[in-house]
Amino acid sequence: MEIKDMRAFYAIVEEGNISHAAQRLDIAQPALSRQMKRLETSLGVQLFERGSRRIRLTDAGRVLYSRVEHILGMVDGTVREITEIGSGVAGSIRLGTITTSGALLLPELISEFHRRYPQVTYQIWEAEGARILELLDNRVIEIGITRTQVDAKVYESIVLPNEPLVVIMNREQEIGSDENVVRLEELKDVPVIIPLRWQSMFVADCRKRGFEPNVICVSDSIVQDLLLAKMGMGIAILPVSSKTLLTDGNLIYKKMVEPEMSTHTVIAWLKNRTLSSSSAHLIKLFREMFLGEKGE
Repeated sequence: MEIKDMRAFYAIVEEGNISHAAQRLDIAQPALSRQMKRLETSLGVQLFERGSRRIRLTDAGRVLYSRVEHILGMVDGTVREITEIGSGVAGSIRLGTITTSGALLLPELISEFHRRYPQVTYQIWEAEGARILELLDNRVIEIGITRTQVDAKVYESIVLPNEPLVVIMNREQEIGSDENVVRLEELKDVPVIIPLRWQSMFVADCRKRGFEPNVICVSDSIVQDLLLAKMGMGIAILPVSSKTLLTDGNLIYKKMVEPEMSTHTVIAWLKNRTLSSSSAHLIKLFREMFLGEKGE
């Protein structure tokens, strides 16, 4: 199998249909169809299920897709590492992030990085934590942002300081007798909106205190959670850094106590791998902005 066949197959799967993939690859649709037919013939398997408007992979196709993603990631990553040596801070940064951390960290970080290095462009993947590490392993991305502790034997990492979870609510539906904090027991019977990552911990803490929480929505979209809280659907439990998104005066937040709940963010990249110049500089900026470290 040639690299051009891998790229064509990958584009079809990513785009979802032959015509869009052909446009992306700048080739005629019939030619791309014939190329895939030849690939299936040479492999002796069917890669796509026929008869569907949107591309659906067979079992063999799914296996090939996972391998092709890995191979192309290594090829493209190696080419970038070689061509960017000595070229300065340019090129494209490829990073992946979970939703909660990305929404809170990346706008400020990328804005400052763009100010310093305007020639750099960005490719950003958003997924759940395990998928982010998979993309790292496959060299599709260079930097991953997750809230999961990573294996120190495999990854270099920066662990940002713990941040508490807070309760965000509509001012007209304020909960808690204290002005600044909400005790967990005060959330009994209160409709709760919470990201999936903290749901099990929250439910377990509530059960320890003798009640079943009223979780009405599990959503990893911080913006969506805030909008639902604004509409009075319930209170949102989010990291304290979410307060930077509170542009509406009707929303207020209080720290959760008794018990406190906290989270942390991990910035990870593969060990024993040379980062591109732009990604290495982004790591330095992470340290500068969020850990107070000064670069050389």
